[in-house]
Amino acid sequence: MQFVIVTGMSGSGKSTAVDVLEDLGYYCIDNIPPELISKFIELCRTANKIEKAAFVVDVRGGDFFYSFQDAVQTLRTNELSLKILFLESEDAAIARRYKETRRKHPLIEAAGGDLKNAIRLERELLTSAKAMSDYYIDTSNYSTSEFRKRLFTIFEENDIEHMFIDVRSFGFKYGVFGEGDLVFDVRCLPNPFYIPKLKHKTGLDPEVSGYVMKFDESKNVYNKMADLIDYMIPLYEKEGKSQLVIGFGCTGGKHRSVTFAEMVGEHLRLEGHKVRISHRDIDKH
Repeated sequence: MQFVIVTGMSGSGKSTAVDVLEDLGYYCIDNIPPELISKFIELCRTANKIEKAAFVVDVRGGDFFYSFQDAVQTLRTNELSLKILFLESEDAAIARRYKETRRKHPLIEAAGGDLKNAIRLERELLTSAKAMSDYYIDTSNYSTSEFRKRLFTIFEENDIEHMFIDVRSFGFKYGVFGEGDLVFDVRCLPNPFYIPKLKHKTGLDPEVSGYVMKFDESKNVYNKMADLIDYMIPLYEKEGKSQLVIGFGCTGGKHRSVTFAEMVGEHLRLEGHKVRISHRDIDKH
């Protein structure tokens, strides 16, 4: 049996995550006290009718939420297939979503009616849950459809018992890449943006990738990065990590970062790893 705990910031997309998990055949329970999860799992084992279940646990549970860390540690000592999905967004994105939906933040009263203070307080309360997570997604810059695709990648395409490697490019001008376990900055390399015939192309075009990699410094940086990643992957696997997110950033997220994400992703595929390559900002202007 497979079990998933969905937690994270209010307004970060937990409802959408539950919709996706239900589409994938998970039996989902919202706002369950952490201490009751073990009892439900035992019921699943006894009834032998539920193979996959997901539980939403967050600060709406009030005082019950304080038992989250102990409950998860107990469950993990029972050698269950249990994964934690942690969702969050930037403060501005959460505030905007609450303004659009006109819903009340669960900690608004504890924060004296101030939404900013409620968001800050929730982040503090979720510190340990975030540290225990297996999957982490910052939904600030995702559309709903992009977020759903991201979740399907994790829970449908990914064999949940083996580490999946997500290689992504991004542009620093559009915000840092908060999801990355390993993030590499390739802005130090020659920029095709300043070559007129390459400016409007991307790292997916052979002319651009060829230009980026024709320099000795680019080749040396790639070799050193690949060596480091190859060395670290078995260490992550040894620790039981389910997903490794590797980010490559350049200024605009169209040329150098795309080139490196494609090259490293293909290298990892040839090494036998399960890999997904995507480009966050490639279509932005």
